[in-house]
Amino acid sequence: MSSDTVPLQTVSRAFEVLDLLEREREAGPAKIAALMEVNRSTAHDYLVSLESTGFVVKNDGKYRISYRFLQRGSRLKYRNRFFKSSEIVLGKLSEQSGELAQLGLEESGEWVMVHEEGDVTSVQTGTYPGFRTPIHTHAAGKVLLANLPDARIDELLDVEKLEPVTEHTVTNPAELRTELEAIRERGYAIDHEEQVVGIGFVACPVVEDEELLGSVSVACPTGRLQQDDYRENLVQDVRAAAEEISVNYRFY
Repeated sequence: MSSDTVPLQTVSRAFEVLDLLEREREAGPAKIAALMEVNRSTAHDYLVSLESTGFVVKNDGKYRISYRFLQRGSRLKYRNRFFKSSEIVLGKLSEQSGELAQLGLEESGEWVMVHEEGDVTSVQTGTYPGFRTPIHTHAAGKVLLANLPDARIDELLDVEKLEPVTEHTVTNPAELRTELEAIRERGYAIDHEEQVVGIGFVACPVVEDEELLGSVSVACPTGRLQQDDYRENLVQDVRAAAEEISVNYRFY
């Protein structure tokens, strides 16, 4: 389908139903009809059709998303060469730094979390495999944005104001461009509470043979990240992990 082709409405609406079921956790035809502003029979048809695919299940008159999505997502993840090259390294990074380590990549102008290692109870980032956020909203995304082709950067930043996640998110495109230049020069990014209040991130890009694979990062409480020696140690740990992942990817 070419870029200017109008998507089939039935397909678009089916995914709208899935989004609503994800948000509501479960719902019946009446609720879906009200949320979509369609009649009940139309909502029922969508739900029954989705149930027939196995991606939606029905229980006591209500529908929810099935675990087939988990199956497909897990298969996608474990077939991914970047993830396979990183899994052991990410565990070592978390153990060495004592912080939550994360692996991510860029898709459609967003940072997508592929995997994380560490004690998620000590740092509540609210992330999970498949979590997505605008690429400009924290260090792990900014190191990717900084290393994208200039034309792609212009495309993503050609707005008057960027979407904020917290009050600390950089939303001025000109200010962000200046920061991206500094990130490219030093080879890593740091943010303080731009994605999660109370949490900061240190991130490095993973590049192999001039191909931007993704980013590796650690998340920790902002107070620790503001300590100069601690921050520098994290930068070195993350940089070393990115280099090791790159080597693994080369020979995987």
